[in-house]
Amino acid sequence: MQDTPKILFEDNHLLVAVKPAGVLSQSDPTGAPDMLTLLKAYLVEKYNKPGEAYLGLLHRLDRPVRGVMVFAKTSKCASRISEQIRNRTVKKKYRAVVYGDVEQKKGEIRSFLLKDPKTNLVKVFQDKASAPKDAKECFLEYEVLDTGRIAGVPVTLLSIDLHTGRSHQIRAQLSSIGHPIVGDRKYGKGPNRFSGDILLESYYLAIDHPVNRERMEFAIPLSCEEPWNQFHKEKENG
Repeated sequence: MQDTPKILFEDNHLLVAVKPAGVLSQSDPTGAPDMLTLLKAYLVEKYNKPGEAYLGLLHRLDRPVRGVMVFAKTSKCASRISEQIRNRTVKKKYRAVVYGDVEQKKGEIRSFLLKDPKTNLVKVFQDKASAPKDAKECFLEYEVLDTGRIAGVPVTLLSIDLHTGRSHQIRAQLSSIGHPIVGDRKYGKGPNRFSGDILLESYYLAIDHPVNRERMEFAIPLSCEEPWNQFHKEKENG
């Protein structure tokens, strides 16, 4: 049985936890472990609740992506945090390892994305004129944190400040500028020399508490697993 995900914060209103890579955000027909089910089971056991515990799913992370997720323990909390997400006051940052040397140390990507529900793939259009009418505008900023190599191939560690949270946005936009994320099977066009999970993690999340309105920030350290750990070693040596 899958272990309970790491809990970063919990009170009467919300629960913040770390989704491991490979775990679904919510259940699907495969029956694979998912965050919603695991955390509901945790609440039932911890508080000795009869029946099923309420837990509201507010956002998702792709199955292979590790990262911080926030869940609502009441319907009022779910409504208030969902409003924050709509108003873009929820702040999210990601780390990604991409193929190639990213020359511009800080940059931004603005483009339009359209998702094909049949293929579950996103197509990137560079400007509004070339995009279909129902394509969504997307914007992210990135900063180079470090460089390294995987199987002899140059890679770059990026911090990504996500301003719009579209499906597959980071993966599709980085691939569109010639720097696909290592391990990305959907959008990767880099050297096929890595067989592990996609090297993308949601490491930072900030929200306003749904009741007292206090700004809350949550962050997780860089993964110690290979090949993430090479960036720890480079920092220790330098």
